[in-house]
Amino acid sequence: MANKNLPFSQQEYERRLEKVRRSMENFEIDVLFIEDPSNMGWLTGYDGWSFYVHQGVLVFMDEDPIWWGRFQDTNGALRTIWMDDSRITYYPDHYVQSTLCHPMEMLAAMIRDRGLGNKRIGVELENYYFSAKAYLTLTHELPDAVFVDATSLVNWQRLVKSDDEIAYMRKAARISEKIIDGIVERVEPGVRKSDIVGQIYADAISGIDDDWGDYPAIVPMLPSGSDAAAPHLTWDGRIFDADTPTFFEISGCFRRYHAPLCRTVHLGKPPQYLLDAEKALVEGLEAGLEAAVPGARAKDIARALAIPLERAGIYRASRAGYPIGISYPPDWGERTVSIRLEDRTILQPGMTFHFMPGIWEDDWGLEITESILIKDKGPAETLCNRPRKLYVKD
Repeated sequence: MANKNLPFSQQEYERRLEKVRRSMENFEIDVLFIEDPSNMGWLTGYDGWSFYVHQGVLVFMDEDPIWWGRFQDTNGALRTIWMDDSRITYYPDHYVQSTLCHPMEMLAAMIRDRGLGNKRIGVELENYYFSAKAYLTLTHELPDAVFVDATSLVNWQRLVKSDDEIAYMRKAARISEKIIDGIVERVEPGVRKSDIVGQIYADAISGIDDDWGDYPAIVPMLPSGSDAAAPHLTWDGRIFDADTPTFFEISGCFRRYHAPLCRTVHLGKPPQYLLDAEKALVEGLEAGLEAAVPGARAKDIARALAIPLERAGIYRASRAGYPIGISYPPDWGERTVSIRLEDRTILQPGMTFHFMPGIWEDDWGLEITESILIKDKGPAETLCNRPRKLYVKD
């Protein structure tokens, strides 16, 4: 028998399963198929770099979930899921990237064989990993089923973190601090960006003491100068220039749990407009933290942030944050709540967010962000503990 490597207790997984089943009942879903690897991991423990092929978990109302995937990945499931080994199923390798057959044909046959071919089946329609071809194949193979859009059904159950999850995020936060400290120490004019990124990964993966680092769901972002107007540029072999700001968006990761942190480093004396933006952004961040109390709404954080920014003549069109926790590439957000003026989600203790009010103007950018935890009372806690400021190396 393979040794299990579970990050949480079976009781914790059963608690999560019960939350999902209650939501399924609300949507009158008989069986739920999830293909998002973050939801798979949260619900079953499964952890492997196999999400480039079709895989998923079938969730039932009256029996343990079934893990389903490529045959060669069953050994990974044997070692990482909490369910009995008999709950592991697979499709043969000749289905992988075939033009003659599709893995969903086998999944549909399994659903039919279990007498569920005419039931209400929930699927994650708006999901990176569930393709249009997968959906079309399922609907063709199960013509008597009613398919229900279950996008984010599991994601919403992940919103309030358990104490064990928060403990993992605190470990990730210590790694994030280590990464930022290394960036501030090493970035100098003439240093290549690619070399700094290599050191970022070294810090991220080596971790802190016995808390090893996992791979983050997003690669480091570090645009400089006018390129910092574009929030999602990565790196190349160019050097850091004097008299130039660079923002760094990174995250430590421990057992797939993240704590993103962004800071901006300016090499040389910063221009006044950047200092003015720093002042307004830090004031807005701190106002948002004060507004992030249990019982408030996500929009209250956004509004508190906006007031000092607008006073400084800065108007942001993008949202200012999103929930974080367990995640796989290409995104460390949970894709549920957004910190913006339209979102009326009520904040609850145990929710965790990347409070991310980056400023991206036409030819410059500034990022100072925090990963935050909604507490039982009072303002939100920042998981990382590094100065909220523009780092200046003059």
